Amino acid sequence: MARTVKPEEYAAKRREILNATQRLVLSKGYEQISIQDILKEVQISSGAFHHYFDSRRALLEAFVEQIKQEFEKPLLPIIHDPHLSASQKLQGFFDTLDRLRTAHKADVIKLGLIWYSDANALVRVKVEEAIFEQRAAFITEIVKQGIQEGSFTTTYPDKAGEATLSLLQGMGNAHAKLLLSLDQGADEKHVIEEIVRTHHAYMDAVERVLGVRENTLYRVNAEAVKFWVAAIRDKDAV
Repeated sequence: MARTVKPEEYAAKRREILNATQRLVLSKGYEQISIQDILKEVQISSGAFHHYFDSRRALLEAFVEQIKQEFEKPLLPIIHDPHLSASQKLQGFFDTLDRLRTAHKADVIKLGLIWYSDANALVRVKVEEAIFEQRAAFITEIVKQGIQEGSFTTTYPDKAGEATLSLLQGMGNAHAKLLLSLDQGADEKHVIEEIVRTHHAYMDAVERVLGVRENTLYRVNAEAVKFWVAAIRDKDAV
């Protein structure tokens, strides 16, 4: 007789497997993980694992979807707040992402150190594609509100989210590479200056894409960057 599993128990065990996968991705890299590693981490059999995921591909798809849902939760209250203007929502969108990165500094650094390795090339592409689609839709919704309010003047509102996210991903990758270059002996002062300049340049480009007033969006300063430089320096202690 087939074993009956309650829906809540099934969901809980599935999350446990996905959480174990996330821990292994952070410590080893996706390409270095075997199904056996996951079985050992969760202490289940191969048969039990395949009750929840019929393949490694299915596990990857579920892993990406879980990350997507986690990234969505803190942003939805801002997007759906009827009392915020489009400009307030846009800045709130960026502020929320900054607060989350700061609050989870240790995880962000750990992820950054392995995220750009070959061991995570596939999962990185999958996650970035999913997050791109999700956040582009959020920004497009904000842009359409801004056009109705008269504060945004972009010619292509349906593409504004995609264009903005392309710029933000480019900026994020540039920042990460600059910070990680510190481990290769890069000059700290130069790295800080380049991160500040890069942030200002990309924010200027985002404002132009959206057709908002200059300096509508926050520009990072050297003191804020030093927080992350110090975190990189102290990564072994966090």
